[in-house]
Amino acid sequence: MNNSHIKNSLNHTISYSNYRNLIKNLISEGKSTGTEQSEDHLTFSILNDKRMDRLDKTLEVSAETQNSLDNLNKGFTFLVIAEGWCGDAAQILPIINKVAEASHNIAFKIVLRDENEDLMNQYLTNGSKSIPKVLILDNENNVLDSWGPRPAVASQMVVDYKAQNGSLDEEFKKNLQIWYNKDKGHNTQNELVGLLHAN
Repeated sequence: MNNSHIKNSLNHTISYSNYRNLIKNLISEGKSTGTEQSEDHLTFSILNDKRMDRLDKTLEVSAETQNSLDNLNKGFTFLVIAEGWCGDAAQILPIINKVAEASHNIAFKIVLRDENEDLMNQYLTNGSKSIPKVLILDNENNVLDSWGPRPAVASQMVVDYKAQNGSLDEEFKKNLQIWYNKDKGHNTQNELVGLLHAN
């Protein structure tokens, strides 16, 4: 993968708290992140902002995750490609933030998809710009691994539903949110920490 795209994107990263503030400020102006401004994107941004408020308060790192994080012996960066209107990003970024807060070996940085097209195009999922996309970097900013846009169980739900119904509709989106709510971030924690230890 082209490391210059990583270096360029690292110059435009924002912290999780700044990402949250950016979304709130844009909503107050009737806008969303991203190049495409639409009623849908604004509606989803408002919904996701409330969702992230709730998850920031309620999500917890499991004892198993904390133990795994305590056993990391080198540093990593989670470089995450996201947008405020994305439902999966709203579910996953608060979890990544909790994981990063729980370890002094992890930095968490966010870039917006539409402002980092060259980077996004290097990490497509089945040819599409699906987000969030998590790039795991070492201390020299080499990409060790990538993850996303959602945990394996949720990704399989998408594949199965598309195979049966042709496309994802509102009913599926509701079912996916229910799954996320029940899962409480456990699958995401386990998969991401597993990748850290594999690298």
